[in-house]
Amino acid sequence: MPHKSRWTVPVQECSLPTFLFRSPTHPLGSKRCFSEAERPGTHYFTRDQFRLWAQRFALGLQRSKHFQKGDRILLFSGNDLFVPVVFMGVLCAGGIFTGANPTFVARELAHQLKDSGATYLLCADASLDTGMEAARLAGLNCTERVFVYNAKVYDGEAEGLKGCRHWSELIAPPEDARGFQWDDLTGPGECHKTLALNYSSGTTGVPKGVEISHKNYISNTVQVAQLATLWPDHEARAARASWLCFLPLYHAYGQTYYLAGAFNRQIPVYIMPKFDFLKFLQYIQEFRITDLTLVPPIAVLLAKHPAVVKYDLSSVENVGSGAAPLGREVSEQVERRLGNRLNMKQGWGMTECTCSLLGWDPNKISTTNSVGEPNANCEAKIMTEDGTEVTTRGPSAVGELWCRGPNVMKGYWHNPLATAETLTTDGWLKTGDIAYVDNDGMFFIVDRKKELIKVKGNQVAPAELEALLLEHSGIADAAVIGMPTEDGDEQPRAFILRQVGPDGEALTADEVAKFVEGKVVRYKRLTGGVEFVDAIPKNPSGKILRRKLRDQTRERMRREGARL
Repeated sequence: MPHKSRWTVPVQECSLPTFLFRSPTHPLGSKRCFSEAERPGTHYFTRDQFRLWAQRFALGLQRSKHFQKGDRILLFSGNDLFVPVVFMGVLCAGGIFTGANPTFVARELAHQLKDSGATYLLCADASLDTGMEAARLAGLNCTERVFVYNAKVYDGEAEGLKGCRHWSELIAPPEDARGFQWDDLTGPGECHKTLALNYSSGTTGVPKGVEISHKNYISNTVQVAQLATLWPDHEARAARASWLCFLPLYHAYGQTYYLAGAFNRQIPVYIMPKFDFLKFLQYIQEFRITDLTLVPPIAVLLAKHPAVVKYDLSSVENVGSGAAPLGREVSEQVERRLGNRLNMKQGWGMTECTCSLLGWDPNKISTTNSVGEPNANCEAKIMTEDGTEVTTRGPSAVGELWCRGPNVMKGYWHNPLATAETLTTDGWLKTGDIAYVDNDGMFFIVDRKKELIKVKGNQVAPAELEALLLEHSGIADAAVIGMPTEDGDEQPRAFILRQVGPDGEALTADEVAKFVEGKVVRYKRLTGGVEFVDAIPKNPSGKILRRKLRDQTRERMRREGARL
């Protein structure tokens, strides 16, 4: 039988704006919700102000020439004070939000523009050349569809660049927008309308738009909040809570915690434009940050960086990690660094689960690398390759993790084949992760059936890099795998079969690496090396046997005494 959550929570059936704001005029108060970490005294939103900014952007969108309800708006920017405004404003207008990694090169951004069918691109001013080139590749008119985006609108600055208008032209005056009514979506099934397309490679292939509905988002928000209420002193903890947003807000992890989750729980958030470890430590001390949601590379820094001891981190009382597996040893090092005052835990989720699906009762103590148990209203099970459920427990009873719950995605945007391969007709999500359950009902992730490479919490699809490599005239075949690093991360490593002829015979590893470097974001580069081989191992149907290649390479390097 599936492992069902011990908890059940009610999920309101409405739009996310209605869930968070209640109504266009309900008094939300003057408590601060979002502040710039660098300038918190002057650049911030109160709860009432934030709703009004979202309403202003929503009304401006609806008044614009090209926007209609259901349209996608793509934001290509790092974090700043107005990312929450764009996110909520798009939803209030009846649109669908999609955010792109701000370090994408033009071809990667163009893929998301074309796949999502975005009506407008809001492009950070520093990345405008990339955005305009991507728009050209996607067939978007820069003059009408690309807007210069920055947070200078807070200070009344609004300057277009290179023929592109400033996004302030999409913001209505406050006197017009005050009281703007969004769609409540309280009718039968209306809350299942798509809210966001958060791009993920899923279990295989190139990035796909994960359709997250209003109900998905609300469900995950209340599920995560429910775990916090299990603290015996949860009301006192909530009253003193303060969060630091250093995770990217274009990503599901950052969105669900720092936008919906924090606002719902009335927790003030300080937003960093990008992650800087020393400033991260400085802001924890300055703003008395209470909770940290980490990814493994940041956890390693917190465990080992010598600067940590120079800062007062005594305000931190809860630390969790996600996005990729983390060894228990690192968690224990973090606990020691923070004075052995807390128990660091890791959870599990996917973009396809909105964010989180397995979590921890805070009253339990973690002494392993378990990722917890099913969140409220969720269930999970372990399945064999032939589709039967694993009913025994323990490390030898492994199989693919399947999960189900109201936070599981609708499907992949305009990709019914990928959806059918990942979602069963009765709602089970095939995660591609290999797991087992112990005798206490706690889940452990031990491997990945899916072949994604995780680099600093980011997903790298081998198939995407392999397709790119095959564009080179000197490459006959290619395979890419992830090689582990000492800090628990991974690096993409390419195996190349040279093309017969002068283009292939003269090809060097450095040339291959440079060929990829100019066409992908930094974390997708071949930092794990390039190796030339006589053949790429494949099964009879032509599928690359990446696991075999990975195991053979690790064993060979181990025999040779090379560092993995």
